Amino acid sequence: MQQKNIVRLIYNLGILLAHFILKCTAPFNSKIKLGVIGRKKTFKTLKHNISKTDRTLWFHCASLGEYEQGLPVFKALRNKYKNHKIVLSFFSPSGYEIRKNTEIADVVVYLPLDTKKNANQFLNLIKPELTVFVKYDIWPNILNELKLRGYRAILISAAFRKNQSFFKFYGSELRAALFSFEHIFTQNENSKNLLESINYKHVTVTGDTRFDRVFSQLEQDNTLDFIQEFKQDNICIVAGSTWPEGEALFVNYINTQASKNTKYIIAPHNIKHTQIQQLKNSLEVKTVLFSEKDTANIKNAKVFIIDTIGLLTKIYNYADLAYVGGALGNTGLHNTLEPAVFGVPIIIGNNYNKFPEAIDLIKNGGMFSISNQKEFNLILNEMIENKTRRESTGIKNLEFIKKSKGAVIQIINYLRI
Repeated sequence: MQQKNIVRLIYNLGILLAHFILKCTAPFNSKIKLGVIGRKKTFKTLKHNISKTDRTLWFHCASLGEYEQGLPVFKALRNKYKNHKIVLSFFSPSGYEIRKNTEIADVVVYLPLDTKKNANQFLNLIKPELTVFVKYDIWPNILNELKLRGYRAILISAAFRKNQSFFKFYGSELRAALFSFEHIFTQNENSKNLLESINYKHVTVTGDTRFDRVFSQLEQDNTLDFIQEFKQDNICIVAGSTWPEGEALFVNYINTQASKNTKYIIAPHNIKHTQIQQLKNSLEVKTVLFSEKDTANIKNAKVFIIDTIGLLTKIYNYADLAYVGGALGNTGLHNTLEPAVFGVPIIIGNNYNKFPEAIDLIKNGGMFSISNQKEFNLILNEMIENKTRRESTGIKNLEFIKKSKGAVIQIINYLRI
């Protein structure tokens, strides 16, 4: 008991220290500044939008990726409980700033820092009948207060690894927070086994809700006339969420080996003007930016650089082959399921071990991992030259998505409010 109290004290002091550091660094970092300013408005926003008689649901996501992951569950609950107000919280500015006007929620706020005082004030205002956390972002004070009040809470699309703090001798505070969830829905059996190793029994393996999310994309209108105008009848290679190390491979390939019947779309993760111009200037073929498309002749361009956000999912619909960035460096692999659902082969870097969907897609034969220019060129040339191989490889990705979806139905069937 004394050890638990010491761990709890260390955790609470750490939160206070983090708050101090964030305030001090905010003037020098625009992203941190957005979070600091946004958190100051959280309680005021809730007081203005939530009344004492409102019935509420609370969805929490660390960032944009977790929001997209949880979205099919959010939509199902929104449709099922039309008379409830929905509060959506984010920890990261990259989630809040992009989805602060989402129709899925009535109120969107930053999650306050996890102090006991903030936990009490936050829950006093929203009193959620159901709380849904997505994947991770476990905050002990808030979750323990949920449990003390008898509020229902679930964790969906959870993915655990043995080296995480939950399963270490010093992770008692985080382990206790996990027991605040009445049920945890995991992505895989390994995560279930890890939970059972700490005596958490209320767990179901449902898979990743992202499979449901991306499969629903096929039901939408994915037409982009300007992409069709650019592509015409050529083979189209789409490089999504790229970082400099991946862009360097494409620049070298396009400048030295690109054939006449191929076109390239590059959608960088970083769309700052300086970096976009550097990328454009490094290419020795006709290149057009999205921001120039209304005045440029995109039909004659070889490369189309997307210097905006929000279009990539639909652009993958036009891909014959896709590259997804993040795994050549240490930034983390971006969403590979978005191109996979359109039935195209995918190339990624070699740092993908923390991404189970990438491991599975590679095992299934629809994705290739490369670590250098030579490997990149070999795969790209083979996929471009061999249409039968390209199409059969891509179909493996679509079939994998179809086989893996279904988590949302299991979660909704479990829930009863």
